[in-house]
Amino acid sequence: MTAKSYTVDIPGPDPAPHAPAFQMPDGAWDTHFHVIDTRYGFVEDRSYTPPDAPLDSLMALHATLGIQRGTFVQVSVHGTHNQAMLEALRATPHYRGIAVVDDQVTDVELSFLHQSGVRGVRVNVLFGGGVGFRYMKFLAKKVARQGWHMQLLIDVSDPDTPWDEIENMPCDLVVDHMGHWDVGQDGIDNPGFQRLLKLVNDGKSWVKLSGAERISRQSTPPFDDVTPIARALIDAAPDRCVWGSDWPHVKLPVDMPNDGDLLDLLAAWAPDEEQRRKILVDNPARLYTAGD
Repeated sequence: MTAKSYTVDIPGPDPAPHAPAFQMPDGAWDTHFHVIDTRYGFVEDRSYTPPDAPLDSLMALHATLGIQRGTFVQVSVHGTHNQAMLEALRATPHYRGIAVVDDQVTDVELSFLHQSGVRGVRVNVLFGGGVGFRYMKFLAKKVARQGWHMQLLIDVSDPDTPWDEIENMPCDLVVDHMGHWDVGQDGIDNPGFQRLLKLVNDGKSWVKLSGAERISRQSTPPFDDVTPIARALIDAAPDRCVWGSDWPHVKLPVDMPNDGDLLDLLAAWAPDEEQRRKILVDNPARLYTAGD
């Protein structure tokens, strides 16, 4: 890909995030955010065209929220070209990353990514530019050899979700955005969500408590219909839940939220301070630094 001019068709993040209403613990992680840089070009089959989301804006956000560590996730519009993320990782060696690769990736390339701070690969079946289910088995074997995990951006309510394959992956899994499904579909009784609950309860997967604005039927915080979903996940596997901002909130179905409001949701989902410490500090440290 080569840099060129693009017509932006989605908004950028709220430029004035506020600090959370609760006291953040030392060493808190944000486990899901993207950097976007048009200098590296966008893939043709993307689902949206975003504005730049530069590292300095992310660092300012994290300073406001009280975040000390984090995990970059390769954004779909950059496809398998991970350069923008790798550049950001070079500037933040205490952060980690999740790459997007396909079936052409070599073990040498994966080793380079590991040395750069990458600790997993993402399978994304929801947005153009992502790598889908057809590469999942191949990538799982590669990931297992690296000691990494596979991150899944899927809709758990989709009846075509290959659960049997997912449940038998040879590596750890991380599921984005609480399963990225419409919580109005039967609530916690939704069959796909129940499969996700079993997956985390059995210790086969982690889950990101993120993207409430993506899965709620409400248009503004506090997204009360998501609270039972988040609490069910925390109750099922309190040691397998992590929090992510999802900054800069690409391709949202609702108006752009304030990141401080989104972080404040965690106080409703996990009202106990020690529980929040697990989600914000202890769990992500285990997930992203185990192979260091």
